Amino acid sequence: MKTEGSPLKKSERRMALVRYLTENPFATDEQLADYFAVSVATIRLDRATLHIPEVRERTRLVAAARQDGVRSLQEREVVGDVLELQLNRTASSSLVITPLHVFSRSGIVRGHVLFAQVNSLATAVVDADVALTAKTELRYYSPVRLGETVVARADVVARRFGASKCQVTSRVGTETVLDGVIWVVKGPADRPLSSIGG
Repeated sequence: MKTEGSPLKKSERRMALVRYLTENPFATDEQLADYFAVSVATIRLDRATLHIPEVRERTRLVAAARQDGVRSLQEREVVGDVLELQLNRTASSSLVITPLHVFSRSGIVRGHVLFAQVNSLATAVVDADVALTAKTELRYYSPVRLGETVVARADVVARRFGASKCQVTSRVGTETVLDGVIWVVKGPADRPLSSIGG
């Protein structure tokens, strides 16, 4: 919590940490240390005192609460760890950016990695044995860097002409880094994919 003036007292910081992790369960210790303007060791001590697990365990606990299984592809084909899946409604995943995902010179994630995460969610959310991407309209807002965690979400917002229209969003912390729309059809398609409307 980057504040002007004196830092938070230990008890205040710990209460604020619990509130922050309720809203941002996938924040890493490094992101928390930056947010609260303390060391990573201090954050780890706070977490241990409050019995808050590390980010991997928090991710696993959230994923365990999902309700449905993936039908249109293998779960391992979803890019990132599936956090939630309600067929024909919503899906989300978490992806920790590693050296394999970034340009080596800049440490910035490759755009196709972010696309693959939201596209695989849009495909997974469709309740079908086979689902195909028909059309995408995406906008990238800011670069994602090595070590950051991207939480992506796909929500089915409409169905028309036999296609599911999915609103997709990717965030790092509270910042939106990508959003847009992906149309997905149940496959194999019985008509040209170009017939999908806007």
